[in-house]
Amino acid sequence: MARKKSFRRKRRNSHNSQPIRGKRTDSSRLLAQRVLNFLRKQQQPVSTSVLLKGLGLAKFERKFIHSLLNQMEQSGQLSRKKKLWLITAEKDLVKATLTLNAKGFGFAVLEGNTPKKQQDIFIPPHALGEASHGDTVLIKILPGSRGRQEGRIIQVVKRGFKRVCGVYTQGGKTGYVTPDNDKMPFTVLIKRTNALQAENGHAVLVEIIDYGSKHRIPEGKILEILGQPDSPLVQIRMAIEQFGLPRSFPVGVEQAARELSEVTDCKDGRKDLRYIRHVTIDGATAKDFDDAIAVQKTKTGFRLFVSIADVSHYVQPGSVIDNEAYARGTSVYLPDLVLPMLPERLSNNLCSLVPDQDRPAFTAILEFDRKGVRTGAKFCRSLIRSYKRFTYDTVHTILYLRDKEPRAQHKKLLPMLEKAKKLAEVLAAQRKSRGALGFTIPEAIITMDGDTIARVGRSERNQAHLLIEEFMLAANEAVAETLDRASIPTLFRVHEKPDPTKVEQFTDAAKALGLQLPKTENTPSWFARVLNAAQNTPGEYVVNNLLLRTMQRARYTPENLGHFGLAARYYLHFTSPIRRYPDLVVHRVLQNYLTGEQKKAVSGKTTLDEAGLFLSGRERVAVDIERNVQSRLSVLFLQDRLTEEFDAIISGVTSFGMFVELLEYFISGAVPLESIKDDYYTFDSKGHKLIGERTAKAYQLGELIRVRLDHVDMLSKRITFSLVDAKA
Repeated sequence: MARKKSFRRKRRNSHNSQPIRGKRTDSSRLLAQRVLNFLRKQQQPVSTSVLLKGLGLAKFERKFIHSLLNQMEQSGQLSRKKKLWLITAEKDLVKATLTLNAKGFGFAVLEGNTPKKQQDIFIPPHALGEASHGDTVLIKILPGSRGRQEGRIIQVVKRGFKRVCGVYTQGGKTGYVTPDNDKMPFTVLIKRTNALQAENGHAVLVEIIDYGSKHRIPEGKILEILGQPDSPLVQIRMAIEQFGLPRSFPVGVEQAARELSEVTDCKDGRKDLRYIRHVTIDGATAKDFDDAIAVQKTKTGFRLFVSIADVSHYVQPGSVIDNEAYARGTSVYLPDLVLPMLPERLSNNLCSLVPDQDRPAFTAILEFDRKGVRTGAKFCRSLIRSYKRFTYDTVHTILYLRDKEPRAQHKKLLPMLEKAKKLAEVLAAQRKSRGALGFTIPEAIITMDGDTIARVGRSERNQAHLLIEEFMLAANEAVAETLDRASIPTLFRVHEKPDPTKVEQFTDAAKALGLQLPKTENTPSWFARVLNAAQNTPGEYVVNNLLLRTMQRARYTPENLGHFGLAARYYLHFTSPIRRYPDLVVHRVLQNYLTGEQKKAVSGKTTLDEAGLFLSGRERVAVDIERNVQSRLSVLFLQDRLTEEFDAIISGVTSFGMFVELLEYFISGAVPLESIKDDYYTFDSKGHKLIGERTAKAYQLGELIRVRLDHVDMLSKRITFSLVDAKA
């Protein structure tokens, strides 16, 4: 019995029947599929006898088929009209993607544009059938308890995964792999012939060869032994496999990239801008440079050149390179590793605006008055030459720290950089005046030393980052306004108003932190005033983080809905076509508009609506894997530091405890309520704090505390702390 319990972790209640041995279980599954296939071909409902004859079954199997049909009716696959059988009408079913919870239940995320209250349908454990995490399923929506809708899975349309990573355990003649994703609460059987000589504790990559049933666990074969699970590089590989991301390009894509001819001259209307003193400004470790800038002073203000790598020249709609780029949607950035959208010959060579090389570009030439108001915009395909590859730190040292040595070293480009600084300042003032939000939330930077995590820290942003950001925003807005005013369909980057309920919750939290707030308005300028009020206060980070959670997720769509966070009526992504497919679409749309060829394809055979939905999804996958890797490596970084103490800030308060973030490291964890032993604490949801009933001690959102590391869990990627020296 012990072994049976290990087969399904946590989701046992949905697979708790005794295993049925022999061929009958397999044959019933196959027969059920034959029944469905037969009924799909019928023009009208059929009797059991017609079904038996159509399936070529003998009469003595009538009892078994009756039992099977009744089971299929109970599960919702079949319906009965009098004594005739038919497949449950698909119009009564809804297609969705299943997301499992480690506790055994799931949610069906409905496809397409659905009302918000119907987007996630609860699926109780007994209604999961044979579906697993990530599967595309057909569900029947049923009335649930407490007024909420529930669903029952009727059919698995498409499996969400074919391969899983996990840790191998030897068990006599057979072995088992425990997936390292806690949304897959099951164990995979590995027969000795499929074990690839794996040893106990090895991290392995497994192909599922049988998804099992209610009565049988899935079976797989080991494709690759990855190594020890406490290796950071192995954990990164496991994350890549978990999200199904490709680690290399197909041979045909690489071959097509090798056959591309380099652009070295101005043909077909390409404008020669090599005389303009463009420079690139990027991070120190950047390898692909897709944007270059130059600034000139004019009689009325400034002229800004934003030149972007002309990826659209090399990557034609529907080509093998384009199809692969679309499927990826975006480049993914992990510690010491990039999974690029384009092959290296394009991303780091032909399209990269490296210094002292002629490169094809798409240039936005923008005119501004002295106050930063845009007064004109022109766009053209160009040939440019970068005069210098600057880093953010170098430009910050030159322009803002005014260090004499680097200023003297770059004397020839110093006048242009000074003009760029002035223009960035007036553009920032313009954005601020209209109410654009200025988030100050750092990102995690994980530094690797081979297969060792050297540090988990916060990214540092300086004023040179903001300078380039202003110019990229200006170009994106100018292209968006030009295309929208001309009624040219394209992919906008939209950011809609936050939900009023979330705004109210944010307001309560901000007040709990002691901020004096203006009267609540669901406008960018109101949120901007709140951020200003929190600036340089102990709660600044928490306020920024809470506000970010309040905001809706930005997405791509052909409908121009504006950008709330930027307080912009027009916005899209134009400036990073090497790493984002939507930018490539915009380049094609803009070029077609300039040449009057607006009927030319911009994204293979896909419509803009479909592309917006798909590419927004690929962006979410990129964000999710980056967070997943951060969680994995954070756990590894701390696993040998149990009982150590850290300074932390309370970043969230709930009825079951607190969330904290370490000040020294950009690592989050939880302090469970039951770990606070000195009193019985209740949750004050309005005040965002825990209050001791006997002592009246309080632990509040935004408060600095000292914590001790108690536990790390590699499977769930969770880190647990306890309080040090509870308040007197």
